[in-house]
Amino acid sequence: MKLSKLLSFSFLIATLTSCTFTENIYINDNGTGKFSVDMDGSPLMEMAGDQIAGQMGENKKDIDTTFTFKKVFEEKKDSIAKLSPETQKELKKLESYIVSTKISSEKKQFLMNMSTDFKNVNELQDILQTLGTLQKLEGGANPMGSGFGDNGSKLSYTYDGKKFTRKAVVDEQKKAAKAKDSAADMSKMMFASSSYIVKYYFPKKIKKVSNPTALFSDDRKSITIQYSFTDYMENPDKLNFDVEFEK
Repeated sequence: MKLSKLLSFSFLIATLTSCTFTENIYINDNGTGKFSVDMDGSPLMEMAGDQIAGQMGENKKDIDTTFTFKKVFEEKKDSIAKLSPETQKELKKLESYIVSTKISSEKKQFLMNMSTDFKNVNELQDILQTLGTLQKLEGGANPMGSGFGDNGSKLSYTYDGKKFTRKAVVDEQKKAAKAKDSAADMSKMMFASSSYIVKYYFPKKIKKVSNPTALFSDDRKSITIQYSFTDYMENPDKLNFDVEFEK
């Protein structure tokens, strides 16, 4: 399957069904780590897996594929050259990301994972918002669905060994503009029953988390917090929290 076709199909899945998005961060002792976003669009495969497989032209065979955005950008280098320097700079942030997709009509499964390694969690500033830049490419699409990452906020992460912070600062002008955008209303309806989950893994035991709904692992080195996707899109600052660690 061509990468452009796969990206477009992933976009279709994400906008037609209830999905679960999971944001994962793994931080090592030295501050390096891994960031990933998982999308589970299996509910649509439950409803119409056979028809979807036929439309994909894969004769209902399972698909298990992996590619990098760097490869996509190489294929679209002529198109990228026509974009503004600012947009090209944004796209470059995605070059290291690896995208893995598993689709099975028999298992009623559609799973996508987008991941990258980082040297410091500060490198991840606004990375989800950058995904929206893909739609500026000829034939490009945000694999996680239209609007994903574009919630009118600036997202940052900090970690110093004593404290971890996830902070989204809302841009009130962008928020007001989105409120008047009919496309935003459509996106809201599409994702109304979707969930957004954060799962963070740390090298130290957690002392406390500012979000009272956080669930701890048995060793208290990881947390899981679930939100509605509506909150992620409309009230991104609700997903802000601090984590403090034991000495």
